[in-house]
Formats: sequence, structure tokens, C-alpha cells
Amino acid sequence: VAKLCVCDLLVAQCDVNCCCDPDCSAADFSLFTTCSVPIVTGDNRLCSQKAAIYSLDVEANPPERIFKLIDQVNPSIFCIHATNYKEALSFSSPQMPTSENFDQLLKEFESATFSAEPDSWNMNTDAQSPSDANETYRYEYGVPIQTVDAFLRLPSPVVSSWCSDANPAGFLVNQATKCIRSVSVEKCGNIQAVSMLFYINSSILAVNITVQSVVVQSLNGMWTLLNSSDVLRLPMILDEVCINIVLGVSYHITYTDAGEIIEAAASFVLGAINKEALSIQQSFEISFTQVNTKPVPLSGNPGYVVGLPVRAGFRPQGYPFPVEILFNTNKYGQLTILQSTSNQDCLAAQGARTPVFFGYNMVSGCKLRITAAMKCQPLTQTLLDLLKGQTFPEYVASFGNSRAQDVLDWVPITHFQTSEQRIYNTFQSSCQIPISLEIEVKWTKYGSLVNPQARIVNVTATITSTTLKQLPSGRERTIPITSSVVFTDISSPAEPGYKAWPTINVKLPFDFFFPFV
Repeated sequence: VAKLCVCDLLVAQCDVNCCCDPDCSAADFSLFTTCSVPIVTGDNRLCSQKAAIYSLDVEANPPERIFKLIDQVNPSIFCIHATNYKEALSFSSPQMPTSENFDQLLKEFESATFSAEPDSWNMNTDAQSPSDANETYRYEYGVPIQTVDAFLRLPSPVVSSWCSDANPAGFLVNQATKCIRSVSVEKCGNIQAVSMLFYINSSILAVNITVQSVVVQSLNGMWTLLNSSDVLRLPMILDEVCINIVLGVSYHITYTDAGEIIEAAASFVLGAINKEALSIQQSFEISFTQVNTKPVPLSGNPGYVVGLPVRAGFRPQGYPFPVEILFNTNKYGQLTILQSTSNQDCLAAQGARTPVFFGYNMVSGCKLRITAAMKCQPLTQTLLDLLKGQTFPEYVASFGNSRAQDVLDWVPITHFQTSEQRIYNTFQSSCQIPISLEIEVKWTKYGSLVNPQARIVNVTATITSTTLKQLPSGRERTIPITSSVVFTDISSPAEPGYKAWPTINVKLPFDFFFPFV
């Protein structure tokens, strides 16, 4: 470290205030005001190392430089004791290809440009097998979808809210955009971007874009679904009104697990404008579905988005462990709670459920009117169905985009039973009935600190019961029944007053041991 000097920039000249510059003399040091580099060390991850200390003695006449070489001890509990892996202390020199080592280097560094199998080298470039021909049509995530002339357009606003047709649709990238298009009745027939042909006249390489549905919107906003989607409706002027202009396009792409697009469909919303209109708002959307699978609504990609439903599912019957989660493709999934009604009658509220939305703490409930004629067992089952619904899920997706076949991405719901000490005099013998369901969803921030993703790590469902005893004949009693959902962020530190595990406040850099093994 005594020979290292990072501030020595000038060759054979003294750098100002560079106290480690060997080109500086005592006369030069006397003119310095400070040392720009006061300490020079080696690797600060070592437990013990030499350090070169530079300072100025301004009280001396003339001022002079002070140099010390000391042993510096690393206070961190994580440090490297010895650098015994010498190969990691420097970059290895690249091996130059020669006629002797070319085959060995080719096998080690082969890529899509080379092939290590001589049998696969085909000098006849005119003959191409069907499998090689399909290679052109295979996509990776995010790659723009190619068409015969360019790429599949998904217009979107760029700088302002006006539409730009230069936005390509990326493979497996679900998008939804809205933008404003300048139009006029006189020129509507000449504006390509408001015509259906603009969006379907180019095939996606070997796949033609078919029209799946056409909805016509009138000037007053009424929608009408056309019976036949085969009719191509082009913009035209009718009684000073331009009809059949494109207000919205929704693409749906079907692909294989190899990344080949096998089907492309487009749904249109056509509208009309009068001569007063100077612009229209267009909406565009694209979605992807793998062949032989059902489309599943996502609640985030990958982390949950606040306000979207918590996705839930079941384990298939007959399996000791889940090989695939049976996920309900309905919009709200299957994690629901009791929905409050205006009359607050529990027996009348059966079947009314509200979905659990990520990040929303919710409380709902109703009132149960109990008479002496009620039987214990049927009442208990009715309240359980009321609180949990007919089918309470077994698993919750840890991410908003967790797939059914990725079983490890699903968190099992843990069930608890508790009892209250309150006793209601209702039945001849004591009867335990459930009166509340409390769902706690624990989640944490996952991934980069710049863009953390919400991930569910634990879900508990607690049923609280109470004891009922005999009620005099002719008397009635009302008991509140409640459901609640609480979301807890366990990635944040525990607040004072909460019991938490002891922790050590030490952060280890992710590349601390690099390049050591």
C-alpha cells in the first residue's frame, strides 16, 4: 500500500495535494493545504491489513508531510482472514485460438453461431427441414411479434396523449393502452389507423389474424354485437356522420410451450363521429394464452397489486401432495368473506360473498336472531357455511402471477380454532357455535429495493366459537357474527409493544466474498 497512489495522475510531475505522489519534493509538500487521499488501503474486506496514512504538519516551518504505515483491523464480524485463493487476485489471460486448441475452445465457448457436432453441419443451404423452418417462428419473452411487413402494432401514447403507431407488441407481454387520434369526417376514409384493415391486413408470419367479434357503438354510446364477425366494415360517410371507425382493438394470441404462435384473433369496437368531432380516444389490448390451457386472471406480475383479488385454489382429490393447484378462473378467485347486507340478517345473507382484495383490511358482519326452538347442530353448520362459504380454499398464490403447476408458489392456509368465555343462555345443553372468522395475510416485499414486489408468505384463518345455553321459552337473543381480513407487512420492523424475535443489525454486501470461493 506504500507504493499505491490513486491521485498520482501526472507523469514525472507533482500532483497538487497528492501526499503519496513520489514525484513531489519536500518543497512541494510545504505548499500543500491538505492531503486529497489521507489513507490508502488494500482490500477492506480483510480482517487485518496494512494502511498508509498521509497527513500534513502545518505547525512545522515549513509545513511537511507525515507518512505512517500501520496495521488496520477490520471491526466487522464478517471479514476475510487469509487470501488463500491466489487465482482470484487477478484476471486470467485469455487463451488465443490456434489450430491445435480450436476444437477445445469451440466446445467450451460454443453459442448459437457455432455447433460442436460436425454431423449437424449441412453444406446444402437450400434444403431445409420442417423443424428448421419453424425455428423462425419461435419467440422469447418480450421479443416484438413480427408480421410480413414489419411488426404487430399496438398504438400507445409516447410523449403526449396522441397515438404513436411505432409501439410493437412484445411476446407474452400483456398490455393495455389508450391514446387520442386526430380525425375528421371529411378524411375518415383516408385515415388508415381508424380502419379495421390497418390491424388485420398483415399476417403474423405464417398465421393470419382473424376477426373474433365486432361491436358497434352508436353516437349515444349504445353497444351492439354483430351476429357475423366475417363482415369487414370500412369507414364511410353517411349523412355527415363517419361510421365504422375503430375505437378499440383487442388482440388474443395463442402460443405453444415452444414459443410458436399458432393463432391470432382480434376483437373490434367500431364507432361513429359527427362533423364536430376533431379527435377520438382509441384503446388497445393484447393478451396471450398457451394452447390447451385456460386463461387465468392475474393479480400482479409478479407481485400482487393493491386492490386486485387474492388468488386461491384447491388441492386435487386423491393426491397426498399437490401436483397442481385447481384455481378457479372466475374473476374474484375463491378467497371471499361474508358480505354485509342492508337488513343485517345472517340467515337472509347466506350466499352473499365479497372478494378479498390484496392490501385491503375489511370487516363485515350480520346479526343472528336465536330462539329456543333452534337446534344446535344445524345452526352450527349454517354459521360455518355463512362464515367460510360453501368452498373455502386450501391454498393462496404467493405471487399475483403464480401458475397452477408451480405448486411451490402456493401457500397453504393454516386453520385455528378458539373459544370465547361468553355464555349465552339459549339451549338446554351447552352448544358451541362459530361467531367470527378472522383471516390474516402476512406478506413481504420481495426483489429489488428499487421496485419491490408484494409476496404472500403466510395465511391463517381463525374461527372463534362461543358457548350457548338454554333460553327461556318465548325469549329471543341477537348475536353478532363477524368476518375480517387483515394484511400484515412483515418486511417492515416490528413496532414497539409487539413481541418480535431478536435480530442482529448487520448487513452483508451481496458480493462480499467475490471473487473468493
